[in-house]
Amino acid sequence: MSPARPDGQGPSAAAEGLAAIVAGALAEDIGSGDITTILTTDPETPGRAVIRSNQEGVLAGALAACIVFTTADPSLEVVSSKKDGARVSPGDTVMRIAGRWASILTAERTALNFLQRMSGIATLTAEFVRLVEGTRAKITDTRKTAPGLRLTDKLAVRAGGGVNHRFGLYDMILIKDNHIAAAGGITAAVARCGGRPGMAVEVETKTPDQVAEALRCPGITRIMLDNFTVDSMREAVRMIGGRVEVEASGNVSLANVRAIAGTGVDFISVGALTHSAPALDLSLDYVSGPSRP
Repeated sequence: MSPARPDGQGPSAAAEGLAAIVAGALAEDIGSGDITTILTTDPETPGRAVIRSNQEGVLAGALAACIVFTTADPSLEVVSSKKDGARVSPGDTVMRIAGRWASILTAERTALNFLQRMSGIATLTAEFVRLVEGTRAKITDTRKTAPGLRLTDKLAVRAGGGVNHRFGLYDMILIKDNHIAAAGGITAAVARCGGRPGMAVEVETKTPDQVAEALRCPGITRIMLDNFTVDSMREAVRMIGGRVEVEASGNVSLANVRAIAGTGVDFISVGALTHSAPALDLSLDYVSGPSRP
């Protein structure tokens, strides 16, 4: 069975996928037990905590963090103050947790790890999306995700306003340079992929001649322009003339994404969204008062 996806299978599938990821993350962190908390904290002492943002950004990972706390201790009460995709500022409360203080302490780092990584990805994605506003281009991710965290990384991209590319090797035919070299050319590689109705077919190209060859192949749905200059990209878009979707890829940055979008491409894939986004600074703090969140 294919892994849970952030789209196409509904929220329940994503929640199930998150639960599996969270279980592994908690097992990795807790191991045989949270020895410091066991030694220093009465297991039944109630407590209350808030998670706050310490910088501007876009929140993602609220569901993952909630699952962390309730997996660590089902009796914990967790209330999200912000939804994924919401903008946050320094001092904003994003989540409240109440229950056994020892359980909150044990789950703290794992919950923050999900929130900080996912919010960092969402924040960077939102900046790319902002820079291409007014163009037809959509910002999309890649498979350059942390191993085991593809679902969370891609959910975070969506929270930031981006769209997801293929989730894995199984849900789209993407013929890249090494496939082309092994098959003996674009035409031969595409021909070998016939007979898969309903499966999208994308071909990576590196030169205008390869674009022309790809256009002669029946059944392709998207052409990737890999490391084209802005001028050559604009000419390729003109050559393609709307017959298939066009994706720009390679060395995309905040500095050049607007110019790339201006060429008329449909998608701009950005590996940095998931492999280089800095974590958003969030923290969990003990608060006094009523024992409910």
